[in-house]
Amino acid sequence: MARSPSKYADFENLREQAVALRREGYSLRQIRDELKVFNNDILNQLVKGEPPPQWTKRPRAKDDMRAKARELRLRGWTYDQIEAELGCSRSSVSLWVRDLPRPEPRYTPEEQRALMNAGLRRLRDAQDEERERIRADAAREAGTLSDRELFMAGVALYWAEGSKSKPYDRRERVVFVNSDPGVIHVYLAWLDLLEVSRDRLGFRILIHESADVEAAQGYWAGLVGVDAATFMRPTLKRHNPKTVRKNTGDDYHGCLVVTVARGAELYNRIEGWWRGITGYAQGRLG
Repeated sequence: MARSPSKYADFENLREQAVALRREGYSLRQIRDELKVFNNDILNQLVKGEPPPQWTKRPRAKDDMRAKARELRLRGWTYDQIEAELGCSRSSVSLWVRDLPRPEPRYTPEEQRALMNAGLRRLRDAQDEERERIRADAAREAGTLSDRELFMAGVALYWAEGSKSKPYDRRERVVFVNSDPGVIHVYLAWLDLLEVSRDRLGFRILIHESADVEAAQGYWAGLVGVDAATFMRPTLKRHNPKTVRKNTGDDYHGCLVVTVARGAELYNRIEGWWRGITGYAQGRLG
């Protein structure tokens, strides 16, 4: 059973012995065994204020990294640079070097902004390159479509983007609207696959009134391979002064509206094709 401090009649004498042993390089365990003091609280009191010998200190894996961090900080490195160089956390860097003087700024505020912007440009360029690589790989995966694959893609595309009759308003008109040139190309190729002659197609643009309507008609006419003079009267969207438009500039061409004359039968076939696709999907889902 551990004894209380009062049972150690000559505490000061014990302390003198403990301190002497400590200074000779004894560990706490060795002092305990030498002086027969088995109460840890009293043992710590006996050596209070005396640092443990170096050999008893357990080496830490990050001691070398801490020393390197302090060296770099004294050479004027920033936290970010030290973190990147040593591959450690920012909190560790802060803990290791926060007592050291802050280095003088290496750059003026203008230079720092320029460096930051250059870094952002490099990051965006790298991200753009990665996105383009992914797109190119995906395009190769798509490969060449069969007629049936184009047929199914066209049905889904029309049902997503084309006009549809409602139970309360049966119009049965084939009208397709989109602003994406690629989507328009796929749609026209689909109509060709369905043997819808080009003389049944009508074109007009849907565009903001503040845009260059004539230039937009010329753009879409060139894309679909017809004379812009054959376009129907454009539909103009009125500008709301309370809104800030982002679809402006030379790249804005509005939407192209493609209509199919005498399209009631085609519309009902499209509706039936889509019903077949959804029926198959429902069957797969159980």
